[in-house]
Amino acid sequence: MIDKKAAIREYKMSHRPMGVFQIRNTINGKALIEASVNIPGKFNRYRLQLELGSHLNKELQEDYNSFGKDAFEFETLESLEPKIDPSYNYSEDLAALEELWIEKASLNGDSLYNVRKLTREERLAMIAARNRGTF
Repeated sequence: MIDKKAAIREYKMSHRPMGVFQIRNTINGKALIEASVNIPGKFNRYRLQLELGSHLNKELQEDYNSFGKDAFEFETLESLEPKIDPSYNYSEDLAALEELWIEKASLNGDSLYNVRKLTREERLAMIAARNRGTF
């Protein structure tokens, strides 16, 4: 019999498939491109959110409601291999890969659900404006 604590520890230490993925609408060709350190986990979360009608990307949610789950494909675009160093932070690598895939899709004329992410300075300015009551 396997030790439950050892199995949990082993699971936490193992690397999940990470990289860049897309959720593509097969009807209109639009896609959401993102990066994750745990692609299967992100797929599960997004499927559940879409089924419950609570996905944060409202345009994607509206199309999902209109076309149904069979109109969407979840696929990995590029995998990132784990480094030997267990403390390595993958966030910069994943952000760069995500940016490259979004740029590639945009240059190809692909329509995306992605909304441009605000820079740190833009977020701080929004917070300051909200605190002043001008936003």
